[in-house]
Amino acid sequence: MGDIAGISYNGVYPVNPELAKSAHIGSLEQYEAMHKRSLEDPESFWGELARENLDWFRDFDQTVVGSVAKGDVAWFLNGQLNVSVNCIDRHVKKHPNKTAIIWEADEIGEGRNISYTELLEETCRIANAMKHAGVKRGDTVALYMPMIPETIFVMLACTRVGAAHSMVFAGLSADALRDRVVDAKTKWVFTADEGRRGGRTLPLKKTVDVALNGLDFVQKVFVFKRTHNPEVNMNPKIDVDMDTELLLHRPYCPAEFMNAEDLMFILYTSGSTGTPKGIAHTTAGYLLYAMMTAKYAFDIHGEDVFACVADCGWITGHSYIVYGPLANGVTTVMFESTPMYPHHGRYWDLVQRHKVTKFYTAPTAIRALMARGDDKIREYDLSSLKVLGSVGEPINPEAWKWYYEVVGNRQCYIVDTYWQTETGGHIGVGLPGAIPMKPGSCSKPFFGIDFVVTDENGNEIEGNGIEGQLCIRSPWPGMARTVYGNHNRYLQVYTASHKGLYFTGDGCRRDKDGYYFITGRIDDVLCTSGHRIGTAELESTLVGHSAVAEAAVIGIPHRIKGEGICCYI
Repeated sequence: MGDIAGISYNGVYPVNPELAKSAHIGSLEQYEAMHKRSLEDPESFWGELARENLDWFRDFDQTVVGSVAKGDVAWFLNGQLNVSVNCIDRHVKKHPNKTAIIWEADEIGEGRNISYTELLEETCRIANAMKHAGVKRGDTVALYMPMIPETIFVMLACTRVGAAHSMVFAGLSADALRDRVVDAKTKWVFTADEGRRGGRTLPLKKTVDVALNGLDFVQKVFVFKRTHNPEVNMNPKIDVDMDTELLLHRPYCPAEFMNAEDLMFILYTSGSTGTPKGIAHTTAGYLLYAMMTAKYAFDIHGEDVFACVADCGWITGHSYIVYGPLANGVTTVMFESTPMYPHHGRYWDLVQRHKVTKFYTAPTAIRALMARGDDKIREYDLSSLKVLGSVGEPINPEAWKWYYEVVGNRQCYIVDTYWQTETGGHIGVGLPGAIPMKPGSCSKPFFGIDFVVTDENGNEIEGNGIEGQLCIRSPWPGMARTVYGNHNRYLQVYTASHKGLYFTGDGCRRDKDGYYFITGRIDDVLCTSGHRIGTAELESTLVGHSAVAEAAVIGIPHRIKGEGICCYI
């Protein structure tokens, strides 16, 4: 008797045969053969994917050099390309009027759609404005932006002129923003007058003003208008009103020929030492890896509407709102609101109105919605959905089953994705047409990922049915190259402790079938609502208050967030 879609066999859920028929990777055997080749012959495997999927100004001479242990990895040597050309221009030539971005604003009905042609024009206007202000290739630009289309325009404009962007999540404090601006030495900052989220107004420009006070090296603050609040302070010496500025610039800007290993962006992530690490990603390797993980993990096809409801301030937004979907030429949804505003059917309303086919959210949101019951979901038509993704933390089996049975109606594939800011894209993930599902498991390693389970001293533990610390043996294109301005810290944190392997910082279990289950952080980093926060950074903030002499922070189990934060002062 063959497997029936939607029915579990000894805890294993088979692939829906209808998905497998049209999938890029349509069987477990195909996955295993491709994964084996990606480890044994990375030169040919990734070289072929790079030439087939990216447009190059100049072809590369060699696919990969260097080792994880030495921290000298480089991909696609001597190749030249431009990220924005691969995410916009080439799609404009094929389907200029296709929707690139669906902006789902905080208030239902206030959003708008942006075509690939409009995306190119808006990106180029901003790129020209940046060049007019003195931004040039090799510079770094900071963003403290809300979830509006202009955020994506600015990110792509940076890649067009060859500047690296440093995105700071717009929920972080003025002190956190200041630290990141100082560390990356950014002379230019993009922000908005205010933001909107869940019916609330966020004072972004006010926060930027506090953060930049006394930082004389900052030359310009570019300000977009989200709420058009006339009371928001504008300093004519440094602030640029983008509504006025963009009228002065042409809708075309030539793209810089970027080297494959040129810095593309910096994204800060919490560390166990208290000082955030500026994770540095480079151009070709990151772009290819974001593109291919999106394509294979979500089985992306041209007609898909891809909704990742994360924030662009985190790596999930970089890879799976912006660069992964747009490099693949599909329609990406940008979500400004929350799953509970104005009611707890907001996600499902979004899916129904935009006919979303691939949906990606965090277990925290899934558990919160599960706690509200099933009645609201049944008000909406979710039949367009084919793949449901989970990101940020392990999804517990109960939430997995609710997501699968209630949201996906036992027809959708659940992609439980495991990865980090440092990895650039998924490293442990299922494939919708190929790998049977196990609730709570991030499934199997992605192509090019050679998982190694070790003891605390870095000694490999072989076989299945084991538990230990999760490492990676070989380089992959999307891996971060360094900690910005501190390569020794990169080596110390990621390679020194486990005999030259890349150390994820996570514990894991590999079951008898070779499936991986992430068991939690090994270092002093909390994962709450899918976001990594260093305990030392929190403790430092607490003792910064005049009334606090000492502070200690620990993680505690939380029914919705997975891990809560408990502070002792």
